Amino acid sequence: MIPFLDLQAVNNPYRKEFHAVMERILDRGWLILGQEVEAFESEFADYCGVRHCIGVGNGLDALHLVLRAWNIGPGDEVIVPAHTFIATWLAVTHTGATPVPVEPQLTSYNLDPDCIEEAITARTRAIVPVHLYGQPADMDVINTIAQRHGLKVLEDAAQAHGALYRGKRVGGLGDAAGFSFYPVKNLGALGDGGAVTTNDDQLADALRLLRNYGSRHKYHNEVVGFNSRLDELQAALLRVKLRHLDRCNEHRRRIANLYREGLQGLDLVIPAVPEWADPVWHLFVIRHVKRDWLQQKLSEAGVGTLIHYPVPPYRQPAYAAMALKNGRFPVTEALHDTVLSLPIGPTMTMDQAYEVIEAVTHAEP
Repeated sequence: MIPFLDLQAVNNPYRKEFHAVMERILDRGWLILGQEVEAFESEFADYCGVRHCIGVGNGLDALHLVLRAWNIGPGDEVIVPAHTFIATWLAVTHTGATPVPVEPQLTSYNLDPDCIEEAITARTRAIVPVHLYGQPADMDVINTIAQRHGLKVLEDAAQAHGALYRGKRVGGLGDAAGFSFYPVKNLGALGDGGAVTTNDDQLADALRLLRNYGSRHKYHNEVVGFNSRLDELQAALLRVKLRHLDRCNEHRRRIANLYREGLQGLDLVIPAVPEWADPVWHLFVIRHVKRDWLQQKLSEAGVGTLIHYPVPPYRQPAYAAMALKNGRFPVTEALHDTVLSLPIGPTMTMDQAYEVIEAVTHAEP
């Protein structure tokens, strides 16, 4: 059986370092907002090429707190991809603002810049492009549109740690970026965690207040804040894995290149990569008109697959009140009906990748 992702195998190489980290934290006795968080924030900011990293509780909080810090709230609108994980939408909703969905591109699965301006109104305050599946969105075009209309740009980089856009890492391409360190991510913790990266000094200061009860000094609360802090243990574990991130991403690229070459000529769509993008392949997502049939065939052949995502946010019960009818977003619905994620990860072998290619090839009618 080829698993979709083997988290035990992913984390086993760091076992000794993880134990040493635990000993260090136990000996120090400081568990919240201490040296490990400060060190990780500095190292990850350097990695992303920005001045600030602010560790928070998870990726949803990273996005939500940025929007809060920008004073986005009821009556405001924020442009989001129609095709994304629901956390992108929830971050907007939790501020009281309204998420305004925009279609993705069929080729990249990312937010289609050509569809953004028609969705902008007098109430629009920000755009949240997602670097979906680990492939950067076309940020130059999106930033140009945002500047023309006086809008903020918040990168949702939850799936794209280390991805490059025109030679520059994601995380420093907009006004701010939100990252998730959920265990399955390219840079994954052993629990929940998240961070915001930015070059905006004022925003960074506001976020440090918001994540910690609105407090800079204990028992002195300057604003109505939240409890959303990356803890010392997760920060220390992430410091270990950050040192290996580029190597692990390069391994994912090799597997993706095998897939892109070996699946050519079959009756399916493989992901396209613009010349300006260097994805990190958090997911390798193909499209097939008989997706469910193909998934069943691959399961029978011992290949684990997943569907990201079977139901778009606007068709979830959580957003039923928006009353967005089926057919309103045909590109999004075409994706949700046909996408299938093949196994990929830092511990997957080349032989396993060839087995997946063979299984897909033999499954073809």
